[in-house]
Amino acid sequence: MKKSMIKNGLILGIFALICTALVAVVNELTSAQIKQQETQELGRILQQIIPAKLHDNSIAKYCIRITAPAALGTSDPMPAYIATYKGQATAIAMETIAPDGYNGNIRIIVGIDSNGVVLGVRTLAQQETPGLGDKIEIRKSDWVNTFKGRVLNASTASQWKVKKDGGDIDEFTGATITPRAYVKAVKNTLNYFNQHKASLLKQAPNCETQE
Repeated sequence: MKKSMIKNGLILGIFALICTALVAVVNELTSAQIKQQETQELGRILQQIIPAKLHDNSIAKYCIRITAPAALGTSDPMPAYIATYKGQATAIAMETIAPDGYNGNIRIIVGIDSNGVVLGVRTLAQQETPGLGDKIEIRKSDWVNTFKGRVLNASTASQWKVKKDGGDIDEFTGATITPRAYVKAVKNTLNYFNQHKASLLKQAPNCETQE
């Protein structure tokens, strides 16, 4: 009886080890695949918000980290990607967080040229209400194109609000919190760029991992 118990225990132990090893292998393979998909998606988005004529480098590989809680909505270092043409910085794509979305954080990326003009904006991650707040997704609505071509300076600062708050940016019918948070985040990001443009565009790549 005792020998049988020991034998069964050994069998179960070996089975558990095999299962653990298989799970580890699957996780490793899945992690690599997910990382590859994320890299491809990032590259696709960067191509959308930074015109090809503005760069001859692989933008995703020129990654820097920025820590600016007040401007970028988080204390975590946020990635930004610098576009260059013939060795000169021409634009930057900065990731930022709108921490006050209706259902939590909204992760955004903002493309800005070296003159401070918004080239494009895309939503990277969000949990807003389907059919209302999710219009911040380009596949659901072209609302994010509202920001393209905008600048932030003394004469335009008052326009960087939704219409309900006295600005000139449309909100969504039945949903004001989401676009309000979004506009604020993009404005804060653009303001940070305007204040730190020279130093940002001169930074060497310093992200932990490079593709």
